[in-house]
Amino acid sequence: MTRLPFPRIARALALAALALAGASATATAQNLFAPVAKVDDMVVTRYEFQQRRQMLQALRAPGDLDKTAMDRLIDERLQVAAARRAGITLSEEDIAAGIEDFASRLEMSREEFIAFLAEQGVAEQSFRDFIVAGLMWREYVRARFAPRVEITEAEIDRAIRLRGTTGSARVKLSEIFLPTATPQFEAQARQLAPQIAALRSIEEFADAARRFSAGPSAPRGGEVEDWIPLENLPPQLRQIILTMKPGEVTEPIEIPNALALFQLRAIEPTAATPPANPSVDYASYLIPGGRSPEALAEARRVAALADTCDDLYGILRDRPPEVLERRTMPLARVPADVAIELAKLDPGESSVALTRDNGATLVFLMLCERLPGDAEEISREEVRLQLRNQRLAAMAEAYLEKLRAEAVIVRP
Repeated sequence: MTRLPFPRIARALALAALALAGASATATAQNLFAPVAKVDDMVVTRYEFQQRRQMLQALRAPGDLDKTAMDRLIDERLQVAAARRAGITLSEEDIAAGIEDFASRLEMSREEFIAFLAEQGVAEQSFRDFIVAGLMWREYVRARFAPRVEITEAEIDRAIRLRGTTGSARVKLSEIFLPTATPQFEAQARQLAPQIAALRSIEEFADAARRFSAGPSAPRGGEVEDWIPLENLPPQLRQIILTMKPGEVTEPIEIPNALALFQLRAIEPTAATPPANPSVDYASYLIPGGRSPEALAEARRVAALADTCDDLYGILRDRPPEVLERRTMPLARVPADVAIELAKLDPGESSVALTRDNGATLVFLMLCERLPGDAEEISREEVRLQLRNQRLAAMAEAYLEKLRAEAVIVRP
């Protein structure tokens, strides 16, 4: 029997390994770009779906991210196709301006936002495709529907009257925070969250809070003790709560290091008129040590000495300046987890419910002041524009629903 010399055997094995690796890589690439949904003759690939889901996760989008990603990609296929049939095109300047505008809403430059997405595994082209779809649909809606929209002076008068007479409401909530600081915690949280979101019993939610919540309200069954004015809640949560009935639970909301779920226990109207575009002035003292006894003791020390945010500067004068942050900004732009905690506080009150750096830093959060927002005289032209945009949005959604009904959509 003829035996191959060892070098020839090694070369043969190496070539076989390379061939297998190449075949595996090709199969992986083919699988990545395989269709996962079809809209008429257009497809949504697995890669596009994964990229959109990662982008939604990076932007802390609430709810079922798989469903949201797929729904939006399918809608965008229909929207872009309709725009192209109407001859809508975009210039590179249009696209660049759209990207800059989106990034600016998060207080980032285009370059900073692209770098942020890259860190989350989202390719620049995937974000660009998202922007292009939105811009094309907006231009199509303007071209098709804007000439049909007429806002009368009587409609403007009515809208202004309603602005001045609309009351508000206050709510009682319970909360659960499922930690996601480690891969193991995140896997457990994502498994538990849908089960908790399906609960409708106050008692069952309270039991789940005691067993699973990482929030300080866990021993109380997740109960937030005081009534919360609806306008104090972050806009994202406020809109969800308004669609709920007592006993219902929100979909999980992604916040730093946790998935948050809220149960509406009670809601009642109030006579007060909510302020327009409210802002908050708040301070954060970052304490090393996370929820260690030493860090919590430091937080209690500061809380006992500080009656207002201004007191913090003197109390912490021997600390590095970077550990104390004070910000004033519209409530809509406050990070969701911070806004949720601020909603529970009166000016001068504090919270130690939050951590940063995967739990290594405790956040002593104090509400300095609530600000009413814009107090300038109501502009009729501003009201006209708002009514016009509302009318266009309603017409666009109705037309998109028609496109969905007429399309042949195959999804998982």
